Amino acid sequence: MTTTAPETTAADAATGVAEASAPRTEAVAGPVGPRPRRARRSPVDLGLTVWSVLVFLFLFAPIIVILVYSFNNGRLLIAWNEFGFEPYRALWEKPAVRDAVAVSLRTGAIAAVLATLLGTLAGIALARKPGKWTLWFVGLLLMVSVTPEIVDAVSLLPWLVFLGQDAGLTLFNDGTVRLVVGHSLFSTAVVTYIVRARLVGLDEQLEEASADLYATPFTTFRRVTLPLAMPAVLAGLLLSFTLSLDNTVVAAFVQVSGSTPWPVYVLSALRGGLRPEIAAVSTVMLLLTLGALALVAVVLKRAGDSATQIARTMSGG
Repeated sequence: MTTTAPETTAADAATGVAEASAPRTEAVAGPVGPRPRRARRSPVDLGLTVWSVLVFLFLFAPIIVILVYSFNNGRLLIAWNEFGFEPYRALWEKPAVRDAVAVSLRTGAIAAVLATLLGTLAGIALARKPGKWTLWFVGLLLMVSVTPEIVDAVSLLPWLVFLGQDAGLTLFNDGTVRLVVGHSLFSTAVVTYIVRARLVGLDEQLEEASADLYATPFTTFRRVTLPLAMPAVLAGLLLSFTLSLDNTVVAAFVQVSGSTPWPVYVLSALRGGLRPEIAAVSTVMLLLTLGALALVAVVLKRAGDSATQIARTMSGG
């Protein structure tokens, strides 16, 4: 009995020393305990999520259908035959399709440049030189923005005919000029809103400092004001281009023979049945539009704007 107790005590002591010197895994692994349970979503939140997904699917389903049927080698768009790239070859092989797309692209580019030039100057004037005229000018832009396209088209047609024939200005008998004038009306208002929204949120101290350093007004505009507004100017340019590609009502009224844009060509093709190349070119136009909008967001993002500011600038708010 006397020899066993000391041996047991020594063994227990050695074991205690070994346990004390061994690294503890609890300190590394962290405290052991039940994992926190994720909060369960309420039935209302789950129902709203499902409803939102269904709404988006309903809205974008026609676009998905167009994308799929753009690879239809059949004779009619709605009658699927086989998968192929024949509809996309029509862009080069069919002169009518090629010419209509070329007219739309050319008109969109010229109208975008014209609308950006006029809208930029108007937006800068509204932001930097407000006065009694501001309310009237904003009201005029608002009237241009909310007027239905059919009203614009009906009013533009006799006016352009008068300028081209009665007034002797043969320039307005050209189909491209007519389309540019019609497309740039609404786009000018959009660019004005965007540029004004951009400059209103920026301080005028840089421009005032430029004037204090004896810079001329033109130099201040070129080296200070315009660089500050450049992201909005580029955004307005790209948006004007996409709006011109989509303009159908005004183009159908003011276009002349030999300058038929793509939307009017599609509208006239309804009488004989839509062909798959309609879906193919529409897909290309869709990609151009999405690319332009994405480029707008990238330009504004590189300028340091947040997502809220980008949405505000693109909406002209």
